[in-house]
Amino acid sequence: MEHPENDSQYTGLTVNSGVIQPPVVNPYLKRRRKPLPTVPELVEGILKGDITMLSRAVTLVESLAPEHYALAQEVIEKCLPYSGKSRRIGITGVPGAGKSTSIDVFGLHVLKSGGKLAVLAIDPSSERTKGSILGDKTRMEKLSVHPDAFIRPSPSAGSLGGVARKTRETIVLCEAAGFDNIFVETVGVGQSETAVHSMVDFFLLIQIAGAGDELQGIKRGIMEMADGIVINKADGDNIGPAQLAQAQYRSALHLFPPTASGWKPEVLTYSGYYELGIPEIWEMIDRYFDFVKANGYFEIKRNEQARYWMYETINEQLKKHFYDNPEIQRMLAVNEADVLANRRSSFAAASDVLNAYFKR
Repeated sequence: MEHPENDSQYTGLTVNSGVIQPPVVNPYLKRRRKPLPTVPELVEGILKGDITMLSRAVTLVESLAPEHYALAQEVIEKCLPYSGKSRRIGITGVPGAGKSTSIDVFGLHVLKSGGKLAVLAIDPSSERTKGSILGDKTRMEKLSVHPDAFIRPSPSAGSLGGVARKTRETIVLCEAAGFDNIFVETVGVGQSETAVHSMVDFFLLIQIAGAGDELQGIKRGIMEMADGIVINKADGDNIGPAQLAQAQYRSALHLFPPTASGWKPEVLTYSGYYELGIPEIWEMIDRYFDFVKANGYFEIKRNEQARYWMYETINEQLKKHFYDNPEIQRMLAVNEADVLANRRSSFAAASDVLNAYFKR
């Protein structure tokens, strides 16, 4: 760096160049990445209930790298015969309803009777930075340190369909690892509910009272999907409003058409914070499973879900194959410029690109 103070006109004044700063990172430190386990190692570890191997397999499932995708699919195929033996429960609710706190309490109640629990939480990603807080574990204080619980938050990363598929694949891995209860927590009320509903056996909707008109607080479509509705924070001065909301929901459910399973959704109140009314909720869920297994709907729904995800995967792969094609990418850039300059209509441009793709 040049210093004007060293100019000849400033005789007698000099500035030293300073001391060379040592490197921030130790130059002798060699970073070594752990090699990826082989497929047999991953499968063997998962079947033994090794949480480390399960976590690495889930990471492969969530990875966008093509080589990781191939490995993940091979692991899933080998784990598939050992899956399907869990109770899959989807949990949703409006933001602030206390989903994570409730899952902490629900999970501890389930684990009292033995078994293992996996919690798969879809965490919303920022549309600007694409980052996620992944803070569900901080709100599941007791469950996160329980030896028989596995909590895995996943970023939605702006691609809900992809996350839903990966969550379903993660369910298979968790079941193969011996987890007989699976909770899937959704981002919140919105499109994610439809995806989660298509991968669980029981769909639980958590609501709160005193937040305005309860029946306008959630869309009818979500209520029609729910197998059970529970009103949280029914404690202290809020017991009255919670019971009023309970009555309103019960009345509203009578207006809906019968469910495909024949089960009549129930509405209960509880307090996640004070752990009140938890056994009653689980008795309701137990009754549901007894009911659908007795009338055969349990297997019918599982088969419908398997068929649904086969076609969803086909759709996703077709879309990916289209957008990853270099020739299509070039055509899209040209046609997009024409559309923005009003030289072509959006529909004509899209038609040209699709025709070029199908004629390849």
